[in-house]
Amino acid sequence: MRLLMFRDDGAARLGILREDGVIDVASAGGADAPKDVLAVIDGGQEALHYLRTLVASTKGDAVRALDGLEIVAPLLPRENVMAVGRNYAKHAEESARMWNLDAVQPPTVFTKALTSVTGPFAPIPIDDTLTSMADWEAELAVVLGREGKNIPRESALDYVFGYTVINDVSARDLQQSWGGQNFKGKSLDGFGPLGPWVVTADEIPDPGKLRVRCRVNGVTKQDASTEEMIYPVDDIIARLSLGMTLLPGNVIATGTPDGVGRARKPPEFLHPGDVLETEVVEIGVMRNAIVAA
Repeated sequence: MRLLMFRDDGAARLGILREDGVIDVASAGGADAPKDVLAVIDGGQEALHYLRTLVASTKGDAVRALDGLEIVAPLLPRENVMAVGRNYAKHAEESARMWNLDAVQPPTVFTKALTSVTGPFAPIPIDDTLTSMADWEAELAVVLGREGKNIPRESALDYVFGYTVINDVSARDLQQSWGGQNFKGKSLDGFGPLGPWVVTADEIPDPGKLRVRCRVNGVTKQDASTEEMIYPVDDIIARLSLGMTLLPGNVIATGTPDGVGRARKPPEFLHPGDVLETEVVEIGVMRNAIVAA
């Protein structure tokens, strides 16, 4: 299933994307239906079974046209977005040249503030008093469905609820000037578009065979397969869970391929008027206009 959130009369509502449109879960299921994606995660298999029943049976006015809906981020994670840096070999190489870094061992881990998360079609504001080096990073995002600690790698995918798309938009000048750490440069408001929906894990049995792409004004900047990850999804989950409890509803950004703007010659950055497209081919496409803050 493809689960999304849309805004109607100022309120966010849960939807299920189907070939003929979007099932409005509240209209189709009534008062007992889950209200959002986090409620579905918390409801476990029972909630998923309930929604699959709606997919099979819903007709009429409870099915809305996708084009007419204001799609928002499918969920706000329960904690900061957890992120893995330099997780594709070629991007690790270009990052090493950018920042004069050593080889990746173990993986680089950081977080993005919750307030950076925005919708898959929302404008991304750039404040030119804060940054002149806003960069793109297209990534596969993992949505966790179970609590776990010290998770064995061989069972790590059992903890995945689903997958979505994120762009880890990064202010490279802040990233470098604030002591070389990632958090501030990656946490400006709106610098984490997420969506357009969550695809449940049963529809993506192998997250290591997905295509990740990024386009700016229609020009492809990144295009790679998740097969190129240094640390695959199961390994990321196992490593993050070492001595640390992961929660249902956590979102993990799994790293970006090569082709970021800062590493280009000459460097390229996002500016008001640009359109940023982020795609995981098997999941969906986000389109975000870059605007002046």
